[in-house]
Amino acid sequence: MSSTPENSTENVVAEFKSGFACFVGRPNAGKSTLTNALVGQKIVITSSKPQTTRHAVRGIVHRADAQLILVDTPGLHKPRTLLGERLNDIVKTTWAEVDVIGICLPASDKIGPGDRFLVTEAAKVAKTPKVALATKADLVSPERMIEHLSEIQTLGESVGIEWASVVPVSATSGYQIDVVADELVKFLPVGHPLYPDGDVTDEPEEILVGELIREAALEGVRDELPHSIAVTIDEMGLREGRPDDKPLLDIYANLYLERDSQKGIIIGHKGARLRDVGANARRQIEALLGTPVYLDLHVKIAKNWQTDAKHLRKLGF
Repeated sequence: MSSTPENSTENVVAEFKSGFACFVGRPNAGKSTLTNALVGQKIVITSSKPQTTRHAVRGIVHRADAQLILVDTPGLHKPRTLLGERLNDIVKTTWAEVDVIGICLPASDKIGPGDRFLVTEAAKVAKTPKVALATKADLVSPERMIEHLSEIQTLGESVGIEWASVVPVSATSGYQIDVVADELVKFLPVGHPLYPDGDVTDEPEEILVGELIREAALEGVRDELPHSIAVTIDEMGLREGRPDDKPLLDIYANLYLERDSQKGIIIGHKGARLRDVGANARRQIEALLGTPVYLDLHVKIAKNWQTDAKHLRKLGF
């Protein structure tokens, strides 16, 4: 009669894992910052404005024991526009396809109606493990964190979720980033790496560039136009005739607004604000791609694009 080797369990544990996790949360819960921290590089734009993330962005975490693909999703919210409905559809489609869901509940805020709405929706994906992440831990006292963790436990019980684990984390300070990765990896299936070593995202460069331009524009206009900005890349390529050691990447981009009255806000006095947006975006693009950039940025109007299906298609939604 054959016997099972004593180290068979160890062999199973040592097997490489690969799979998908997604971060969800209400807008501005720290999902994108956490994604960037785990990947170790900025691949997702961040902003203090809600609904900054508009599509599912994959970030790839390479470990000796696993390849963890993080899907950063838009913030789930009660939609008021066709764009909002489509963003929510992205979230729910992603939930159905991942191996584990990380639900971001910022410790700096009390659990509110938005969190309850989100967790109630997540509970409908019954078979997928859920890890509660108490984000922004660096902003609160230990006493407040204890209170927040209790609130998270109560919230889960109220909608029938048994948390796989609850982890306080700060993407800004790096507190417990590795613990989050460990917890997510636990739920991945055994499998080969899905992406080549060294890849940090599968996003096309044009999408990443467009997002960096939009991020610069969001910060430039503060609270005036948080949702009205969209960016398209018309053309992007290395300039011909340049020596190999002095490349220049030409980028021609359009920044779309919904109304003519918004143009003055984004352009600023004598074009000062638009120049700042361009300069900030160019620095970020050069840091991402490692190539000097010439950025040609134009402002255009797509009237009420957030509620117009034709405009949404043109702008990539």
